[in-house]
Amino acid sequence: MLNPQDKQFYEANGYFIARQLFSVEETAAYKDHYMHLRETGVYPGDDVGVQATSSDPLKRYPRMIHMHRWDETSLNFMLDARINQHITGFSGREPYAVQTMMYFKPPQARGQALHQDQYFLRVNPGTCIAAWLALDACDEENGCLQVVPGSHTWPILCVIPADTSKSFTDITVPIPEGQEVRSMIMQPGDVLFFNGSLVHGSGPNITQDRFRRSLIGHYIEGEAREVYHWYHPILRMDGTLVTMAESDGGSECGVWTDQKNQPVIELSGTQQHPGTHE
Repeated sequence: MLNPQDKQFYEANGYFIARQLFSVEETAAYKDHYMHLRETGVYPGDDVGVQATSSDPLKRYPRMIHMHRWDETSLNFMLDARINQHITGFSGREPYAVQTMMYFKPPQARGQALHQDQYFLRVNPGTCIAAWLALDACDEENGCLQVVPGSHTWPILCVIPADTSKSFTDITVPIPEGQEVRSMIMQPGDVLFFNGSLVHGSGPNITQDRFRRSLIGHYIEGEAREVYHWYHPILRMDGTLVTMAESDGGSECGVWTDQKNQPVIELSGTQQHPGTHE
């Protein structure tokens, strides 16, 4: 599945796109499945519920979280052997599975400001890894994912307020002026794997008639001994339960400083876990 060049790219950049890892038929079935669920019910993890008449597209189609805990289709996706093979290839050890998410991102929906997943999961030791499956064609117009290549080598950054007219979350991380932010142009069936410290986010969906739906699994590296309590229970990739400690809510965080006209991160801040608002 993976060749040495793929792993080298992941190690250098903090991400890798596995093109057409899932078939067109599989992604169409996932899309139909989650649209049916979203349009016909309310489920555990629906923080805002479904507000069918709202002017906010994200309240008409709010994201779904931890679907694997009650939906077999989601559980099968999370434990899929293709995902396991890739993450094991990148990290050298089979991961543990902790979360599923479904983002609908309808036309005119806000995006999500730049952030790092490890800020939420608090894995120790090691980090988390995401598998982000595109269910629609993703480009800059409908708010594709964007990443900061190489930022997986940064520590967890101290968060600052985000522009909530463009982001549905209210925190973000600053990046130096001129830092590259790379758009992930993807087709249905492509899977973006990325390191938990990689800075990433997305812009608004500015189209009038195109969704940008994505199905996501979050995993933690196999040497981990603790993760934040929101991500328990933890599963091995064969579906069996793992007993693991809960990480606490506090952590060091980095701030950008200028040293000899170069931006440098110093671990000079602390921050508490924000709760469930990943």
